[in-house]
This record gives sequence, structure tokens and C-alpha cells, in this order.
Amino acid sequence: MQIETSESSTRTTMRVTKRNGTREAVDVDKIVRAVRRCAGGLDDVDPMRVATRTIGGLYDGATTRELDQLSIHTAAALIAEEPQYAKLAARLLASYVDKEVRGQEIHAFSQSIATGHRLGLVNDRLFESVARHARKLNDAIRPERDQLFEYFGLRTLYDRYLLRHPEARLVVETPQQFFLRVATALSDSVSDALELYERFSTLSYLPSSPTLFNSGTRYEQLSSCFLLDSPEDDLGSIYRRYADVAMLSKFSGGIGLAYHRVRARGSLIRSTNGHSNGIVPWLKTLDASVAAVNQGGKRKGACCVYLEPWHADVEEFLELRDNTGDEARRTHNLNLANWIPDLFMRRVESDAEWSLFDPKRVPQLVDLYGEEFDRAYEDAERANLFERKVRARELYARMMRTLAQTGNGWMTFKDKSNRACNQTALPGRVVHLSNLCTEILEVTSQGETAVCNLGSIQLGKHVVGGEVDLAMLAETVRIAVRQLDRVIDRNHYPIETARASNLRWRPVGLGVMGLQDVFFQLRLPFDCEQARAISKKIAEEIYFHALSTSVELAIEHGAHPAFPETRAARGELQFDAWGVTPSDVQRWDALRERIRAHGLRNSLLIAIAPTATIASIAGCYECIEPQVSNLFKRETLSGDFLQVNRYLVAELKALGMWNEALRQRLKMAEGSVQSIEEIPAEIRAIYRTAWEIPMRSLIDMAADRGAFLDQSQSLNLFIESPSIGQLSSMYMHAWKRGLKTTYYLRSRPATKIAKATVPTPTPAPPAPTPLASVMCSLENPESCEACQ
Repeated sequence: MQIETSESSTRTTMRVTKRNGTREAVDVDKIVRAVRRCAGGLDDVDPMRVATRTIGGLYDGATTRELDQLSIHTAAALIAEEPQYAKLAARLLASYVDKEVRGQEIHAFSQSIATGHRLGLVNDRLFESVARHARKLNDAIRPERDQLFEYFGLRTLYDRYLLRHPEARLVVETPQQFFLRVATALSDSVSDALELYERFSTLSYLPSSPTLFNSGTRYEQLSSCFLLDSPEDDLGSIYRRYADVAMLSKFSGGIGLAYHRVRARGSLIRSTNGHSNGIVPWLKTLDASVAAVNQGGKRKGACCVYLEPWHADVEEFLELRDNTGDEARRTHNLNLANWIPDLFMRRVESDAEWSLFDPKRVPQLVDLYGEEFDRAYEDAERANLFERKVRARELYARMMRTLAQTGNGWMTFKDKSNRACNQTALPGRVVHLSNLCTEILEVTSQGETAVCNLGSIQLGKHVVGGEVDLAMLAETVRIAVRQLDRVIDRNHYPIETARASNLRWRPVGLGVMGLQDVFFQLRLPFDCEQARAISKKIAEEIYFHALSTSVELAIEHGAHPAFPETRAARGELQFDAWGVTPSDVQRWDALRERIRAHGLRNSLLIAIAPTATIASIAGCYECIEPQVSNLFKRETLSGDFLQVNRYLVAELKALGMWNEALRQRLKMAEGSVQSIEEIPAEIRAIYRTAWEIPMRSLIDMAADRGAFLDQSQSLNLFIESPSIGQLSSMYMHAWKRGLKTTYYLRSRPATKIAKATVPTPTPAPPAPTPLASVMCSLENPESCEACQ
């Protein structure tokens, strides 16, 4: 880099190239001032350090864009050392985005919308609405709220969500203009839009990614999840399902697809007198289709296939994600889930035999659950309609091995999902599967593709004065449910069966994120009794106020068309299916009567999604999960950065312990504080990671919460080095506690730091066989060595 000193001043300058191509001398002090301005109020950052490093990384002729990017990157690189640098990097990025937008002569929200409309990005409805109310909407923008972002949240918005000029690739809206664009597109009035913008811009509540991606655009496909019933057992139906999956995936939908009805391998095909190759070749074709359909360049297509364990191809199904074997019988893009009836789990528990059937011979099993399924299944066994018998524990062990090796093959429970679903009050109404992330449970049929639109409340933003502000939470629920209901009417439906189902049932999925933030703010260990009680209370309050809002909407606009066919119409609510008595029974009884009198606008209301991306935008921990590490890597398009738990750092600073030596020890311990004995035990208990919390506690907390979730929850489970025995007892416990679904099994190989002074350990004895581990864990659940 060439540094020049001007003749008229002792200040140092450098030559840079501006965005318009002209070169000019830039005052180095100007860089320092710009960084200092962004660092206002951030007491623990050093603006000079960022400015000096930025200047040191420049070269003569660098562009002003490169100068800005380097300052952002420099601040972000210091986040692991001091979390406040995440705020500084975000402010620098916000300034960069503002320059990019203003450089296109966009100075107001209405101008941003007009530019988007001219470029073919924004639809006519939104353009005309904004034009009518331009002054009110322009005045509503609060640029200072960009200061609420952490760097990685704002970076995610900039890289993936803000509208871009299709040719120049410059963004045409600031983050606050983006939030107001989404809020206005989802609202019927200016007051609704401003109310929603208030929640978005303060990061208190965010809708799901498809809603953020597409609101106000030419194709407003706003829903997150689509559930497709199994194709019928014929060629035309199977290929129609491929087309349905492709169309839904194109517009950012995550797909759940059942495959229970398709005949098994070896089944006779009467039209050709040949024999079927089973479901695997069809799923191999689906796998390629999912990979081929990219969701508008924003993210890859994604699909989860569900299969009941009585299907004769179940063992081959469980091998689809294996890394070895015949590649023609492997799928690397599909996710897999087991749709487990209670009868199978009882057979596992009693070490009984399990019969495998060709669905061509027993088609009735797909549409039955509970006692009716049990009777039909046992009748089919007595009629010798099965293809073969296996030991139930052997098949269960194979499921556990798939989970341990791939994290896939999720355990989801058919009977509880149906018994506790508001939509299954009448015969023939059956939940056949969940969605891509296992939190949605809705009925499907050949004529109905279930749909759900999602949004999540940032719980950490609802902690005020050392407690969860329940009144504030209630108001956020009211605003969120109304917004989610409006999505149903604004949505672009890629296939007609999705439209028919969504307008008939009007389900929504309001969830949460940042539960871990609540516990950090209240200084509670994740699995303590007080934390468990708070988690349950939050779930109950959200369910109560969601139902109350849906009644209000029913009074205003009418109940959803299928309300008379629901359990709620006869006075049954979710906790009734769990045998749980809620707090303040009197208010629940009053609400029950209001529901009977006026109906509900929405058949389903609550679902806790994973929130991986929107939690990053909101700057909180994901959904209902404990933290995975106190020190972790974030990946962005501009590079990878380490991030540290800001709550932990604040505690260690107060103790005078946050220094370079401790940071290095935290890195060596892979983000765990449990081995750093100088840290007080009380703090170590609060900052345990998911790998250090008993999974029984997560399952029990999920069960407590489940009584107030009328859909389900994306419940990941974490075991550092899983054994078959551990998994066997863990999922048996989940089933016994009445969970509807579980999600990924998260595992990681335990990393050991080699030390020359440590002797080589004696090799461990051979691990027990999968079946032996299952038997041990189920028959000795409290003492089995494999389960410790």
C-alpha cells in the first residue's frame, strides 16, 4: 500500500478508487472516525485497533467498497475475543448497506419499493399499497434499530434475504426497509403493518424464511411446510408426486412425503406378470429430483420420506443413507423418518416378533391408528398375509444403528400424533406423516396436501426485570397469530391440493426461539426444576393466547370450514389428550365455552420449528435447544468466524477472569467450561452444553411442553458418541413420555488432545452387538452400562 503525505497537512492519506471509478486521496483519520462513530456506546471495543488493522490490510488503488468490507471483516475477526465486536461489525455492515442503497438514489422506503417494482421484484399489490400510504410508511422506518443486530444476523440478511438488482446484484433495500416491506405485504392496513414492523424490527418475532424471502414479491409462496400423502400404488400417481414435490420445492417449501402405500419388493405386478423392485428405485429417482430443483438460488430443495415399520421394504429403507453398499440403492439428499405405531414399540418392549407386509395386500393399515390399527394388523397376521417375520428388537436395533451412523431415520410416533391431533375427530381423517423438520402434524389425503406457515417468538426479548413478561408475550402472540392467518389468504399455492387443504383447515404454526437465552438471562441451568417450570408456563401461555386470538378471528371472519369436524368443536383441547390439568382451570373453561360458541379460525396453532436461520437473524439460540458450545464457528459468504457465548463472557468479566489464557483454555476444551475449575461451579452449571445435559431432561421438558403444542416440536437429541444401548433407552423413554416426534440425533466424535505425558490407554473391550445393547438397555434401563 502506498501512503502519501499531503503538502498542506501532516495527516496521512492513501489513494483509493471510488465506486464510480475515480481515484482520490482518503484521509486515514477519516477511517478512524468512521469506526469510532460506529463504536459509540460499545465500551469494550477498541476502534483504533480495528482502524489500524483495516489500514494495514489496504493497498494503493483499493476500492472504497474493499475498504468498507475490510473494516467489517476486521471487526468480525475479533468477536471470539470480545463479543461486542459483533455489534461493531454489524454497525459497519449496516453503514455499508446504507451506502449501497443510497448509491442507487434510494432514500426512502417508498423509493425502495418503487425500485423493486420497476425491476420486476415487487408485486403490483404491494407497490400500490405503499404508494397510497407512502408518507406514513416512510416515517415509520427506524434506522437506529439496525444497532440491535449481531454481525451474523445482519450478514445473513444481507447475503440471502434483501432484494437485489437482478443484474448489478446490489441490494435495493436496507434491513429496516426489508422488515417494513414484509410487514406491509402481510397486513391489511397501515396500523397492522406498523404493529408487525415493531415486532420484526425489535427482533421480538420473525416469520419463517419463505415468508421473509417472498413477501411482497411476484410469487408470494409464504409457507414453510408441505405434507404429501403417499402416492397410490400405480405409476401415474407416483409420477404425479414427483411433479408435486418439484413444484413445491421450487418455491422454497420443505417437503414431507409418505411412502406407505407403494408396494414392496417382489410384489406381483399383474399387468406385466412381473415383480416390483419395491420403493427404493422410486426413492432414488425422487432423490435426484430434489437435488435438481434449487429454491430460487436461496437454498437447496429438501424432502423427508416417512415409512411405517410394517412395510416389507423397511430394512432397505433404513440403508438409504448408508455410506457403503450399492450406490444405486442409496439416497444422499432425502431425509428419512420412521412412522412408528405403538404396537411396534410394545413388541420391542416385550421382545416379540414383528410381521412385515406388502401394502398391496394390506392397504387398510395405512389409514388406521390406535386400537383399530392394532386389530387390523393382528387380523392380517392371523390370516398369514405377512411377507416375513422379524424379531421386533432386531428391527429396532437397526433403526438405532441408522440414527447413530447418520443422524437420520427419525423416530416419530403415529398413534400419539393422531390421538392428539385436532383434525382427527372423525373416521377417515388421518395424520400419515410429519414434515421435513418433524414439527407439523396435519391430516393428508389424495385430495389434500397439508400446508403450514410458521413464525417464531424470540423469548429472550420477553424477559423484563428478571422475569418473563407474560403480558408482553400475550400481545406478541396476538400479533403473530393474526399475521400467520393472513398468510393463508395471501399465499401463492404451487399445487391445487395445497390450496384446498389450507383454506379448509387454516392451520398455522407459531413457535419459539431463544429459550436458552431466557435461562441465561435468569441465570438458570437448562435442566433445573425452575427452568422446566418456566418452559411449561411459556408453552401454556402461548397456547392460551393463540386459541383466544383464533376465537377473535372466528368472530370477525368466521370459523375455518372444517371446524365442526374437529376435536375442539366438542370441547377437547390439546392438554386433554395428555391427561394434563392446566393452571387456572377457570380461565381455560371459559375459553373452551367461547370456542364452542364461536369456533376457531385455525384448526392448529402451535408448532416449534428449528429456526436455524431466523434465530441467527434475531441473535438468539435456536428454538427450544440448549447451546451446543460456548465457542463455535459461524460461516458466512465472506468467511468463517469464531463466536463466543456473550452471556458467559459477561459473567467472567465481572469476575475479572476473561483473558487470553482463559480463551485458549476454552478453545482447547472445545467450548466447554466444565474442566476449568477456577470458574465457580454455579456458573459452570449454567453454561453446560447440550453434550453435558442428560437427554432424559430434554425429553421430560419436551413432554411437559407437549401438552400445550397442538402440532409438535423439532426436538434434536445430543449424544457425543452414541451407543445402540443409549439410543434404545432414550427413544423408548421418549415414546413412553408421549412425545409425538423427535428430530435429528446430533453426535460428534469425542476429540482428545494428545499429551506426551499421558500413557496410552488400554484398548476397550469389543462393543456389544446392537441386539444385545437393545436388550440390556430395555431390561435394565437404570443400570445398563451402554446407557451411562
